[in-house]
Amino acid sequence: MTTVELDGYIRKIPDFPKKGVLFYDITGILVEPRAFTGCVDAITALYQDKGIVAVAAVEARGFLFAAPFAIRMGIPLILIRKQGKLPGKTLAKAYALEYGQATIEIHPEDVPQGKPILLMDDLIATGGTLKAAWELISAAGGLVPEIFGIVGLPFFHYDQVLAPVPVRTLITYQSE
Repeated sequence: MTTVELDGYIRKIPDFPKKGVLFYDITGILVEPRAFTGCVDAITALYQDKGIVAVAAVEARGFLFAAPFAIRMGIPLILIRKQGKLPGKTLAKAYALEYGQATIEIHPEDVPQGKPILLMDDLIATGGTLKAAWELISAAGGLVPEIFGIVGLPFFHYDQVLAPVPVRTLITYQSE
């Protein structure tokens, strides 16, 4: 799937969730099986020979792309969830949001020790959530050689927040 084709499935919604914000909505991809399959095919092609032993995904839209990718690759899917959503022993990481703070958690026993894990989300903007997720995976003993998103918004400078880990996306938008 080309970026031009993919762009046609991403809805741009002005003034959501607040005035002045342009929201990039990936649900257009999910409701079109050809587009959804095309994304999973593209992710698989990018990583099939990279030695990835697991994929970790951020709740909730990251799960939608990581799950079929994990099945295709025959690798585990590691869930990174909002605080209080995982039972049992967890590792937690608090991080700053635009207006406040959030905490995400992971089951440390799900993380393959010293092994490469692809970190995935649907959209990468400021990189704050993914940085916290990367730190959680590292604290649990895993390695994150690359971060992946369907959509990238580099004008928010996520590359600086996530450095030195490389970031790859299927499509980027250069300005709001």
